[in-house]
Amino acid sequence: MSLQTTLWLFCAGLGASAAGGMLGMASGLFIVPILTMFFHVDMHAAIGTSIVSVIACSCGGAAAFLRGGLTNVRLALVLETGTTLGALCGVLLAGIVPVPALDFLFAGVLLVSAWQMFVRREDPASAASTAPSHGLAAVLELHSTYPDHRLHRDVAYRVQHVPLGLMLMLVAGLVSALLGIGSGILKIPAMDNALRLPIKVSTATSNFMIGVTAAASGCAYFLRGEIVSALAAPVALGSVLGAVLGARVLMKVRSERLRVLFLSVLVIVAGQMVLQGMGINLTELAG
Repeated sequence: MSLQTTLWLFCAGLGASAAGGMLGMASGLFIVPILTMFFHVDMHAAIGTSIVSVIACSCGGAAAFLRGGLTNVRLALVLETGTTLGALCGVLLAGIVPVPALDFLFAGVLLVSAWQMFVRREDPASAASTAPSHGLAAVLELHSTYPDHRLHRDVAYRVQHVPLGLMLMLVAGLVSALLGIGSGILKIPAMDNALRLPIKVSTATSNFMIGVTAAASGCAYFLRGEIVSALAAPVALGSVLGAVLGARVLMKVRSERLRVLFLSVLVIVAGQMVLQGMGINLTELAG
């Protein structure tokens, strides 16, 4: 592999993780389309590379979110039981599902996530005082606060519907292992809709969790020879730096703008993957 290609891979990892880290999705959402569409990498090899990038992105951004007080660590540990189990199940199916089916599954997941977040556009933090304080979340002491720099105070929130959240996390882990995108793309809408978390808390907690989920499936991809070191190394290095940059941006951006950006990215990438599943390559058409 040439030095120029390696540098472009590094830049791809840097840009993808900066955007993914800011949205709590890690870089996998962007790395898979970039590698398949612009570098013409096989889908399974792209997924393997993406999983390594997801782990690096999580490690790069987690520290900043923890220092900022946005990550709900106790909730993350509870939900990670569901995502890890789902990831292990997804690994068993990853080698069976054909590539075009993965493209369409990818696009479907993105569109469903976008619709769920569009339907409920308000931030649930304002409803924290009226939410019930009993249930599994109260027993496990999952309720918490997060610092809002715009309001200059800590905002309280209550975690709701924990059993439903665990079921959605299992699905998120399964899809993550199949597509190598990092389960944040499903975790954030699940936390937003089922658990009723503020968008910034969802983003930070998702970033904390995605590295563990990816590691659970990454070992199997490595043993199958689907992680190519020449691809994964420069992408992972760029992902670490990009995740740190994305985390710093998240601390300052307004929640409403973050939600709009999240929705826009979901729809755009979903359209690209539908075209790719139909055998239409935009880069070839442009050329």
